[in-house]
Amino acid sequence: MKSALSGRSPARRLTLAVLCLVSVQLLCACAGRPGPETLSSVTLDDFKPDRVETLYSVTTRGRTEPGKNIFGVEKTREPNYARFDVSIPPNHKPANIEWPKRKTVDPRTDFAVVSQSVLDRAGLLGAVRAPKAPTPVVFVHGYNYNFQEALYRLAQLTTDSNVDGLPIVFSWPSYAALPAYVADKESATYSRDALANLLADLVTARKGEVDVFAHSMGGWLTVEALRQLKLEGRTDVLNRLRVIMAAPDIDADVFTAQLDVIGRMRIPIVILVAADDRALQVSSLLGAGTQRIGALNVRDRVVADAAKKAGVTIIDISSLESVDATNHNRFFDVKQLASTLSKPAASASLGDAGAFVFDAAARTVSSPFALAAKVLRRR
Repeated sequence: MKSALSGRSPARRLTLAVLCLVSVQLLCACAGRPGPETLSSVTLDDFKPDRVETLYSVTTRGRTEPGKNIFGVEKTREPNYARFDVSIPPNHKPANIEWPKRKTVDPRTDFAVVSQSVLDRAGLLGAVRAPKAPTPVVFVHGYNYNFQEALYRLAQLTTDSNVDGLPIVFSWPSYAALPAYVADKESATYSRDALANLLADLVTARKGEVDVFAHSMGGWLTVEALRQLKLEGRTDVLNRLRVIMAAPDIDADVFTAQLDVIGRMRIPIVILVAADDRALQVSSLLGAGTQRIGALNVRDRVVADAAKKAGVTIIDISSLESVDATNHNRFFDVKQLASTLSKPAASASLGDAGAFVFDAAARTVSSPFALAAKVLRRR
């Protein structure tokens, strides 16, 4: 692919990539984007939801109005903090967000904010330090997200995974627009110090481990934050982080250079990949055909050997049914992933560096090379 694009001018490559992005979006047949009205608190009256998720947000987006939890694309020098209680409707289906189909939000059928508050840094850390507070789980969203999409996606992931944790969305100022890929990359990079500082704060306040789950361009931002922590000498923070990245939009050579600085993590970084990820194929076009980490082929021995050498765990999740035509959002089906990855055998694999395959039907994680050897022995 790289050689096929090498003769094209940067302008033609950009035009081709934008056209591909639009084509992918049309394939998905996406509905209109949720607006800030979905963040308004609703009254429950006599309705009692079965489940309410308490979520925290840390964002480098500016508030559109002082004292209100409505966030735009303006960058802030200091992060803004908030808390939301989001109710889950009884008709909720795994991997889905039940957005309101009308201008008003109905908690009987829709995800809904039932209460919220403006916080500061001390307020967030107070919640982390609270007695019996669960492990913080930081979600870093990807390209083309607005704030409310990131918040509700975290609500969906939290309720579907049924994992005990203190969910925190780190939202950077994505423009939530298809042509804004380059601008989003700059906004993500702008936010790396804020994310690094948040992770350091959480580890210090928690005095224990912190989970980080990053998607797509959020993976780029997360690895940049890890690199920043290493350059600051904060190995005490790095040693307490459990990092999972889904479909990370990172150039393979850049990722190798980042890992050269970060070094081997005490807990290996877990990377969820799929070679048929169409969104990352488009990203590759923007990068003149460069390999993206989230689209690696784990059945390639070179990839497996490189993963072992770098001390990372790469898991192919392409057996999960795709939720849209991009094949970029399989991690939405976190219910299957969480139930499988929490099994003792899978947990042992996650502690090892190398390449593995997630089998959605069998609910197992195994080495593709061990499986191939087993098949050959049967012949």
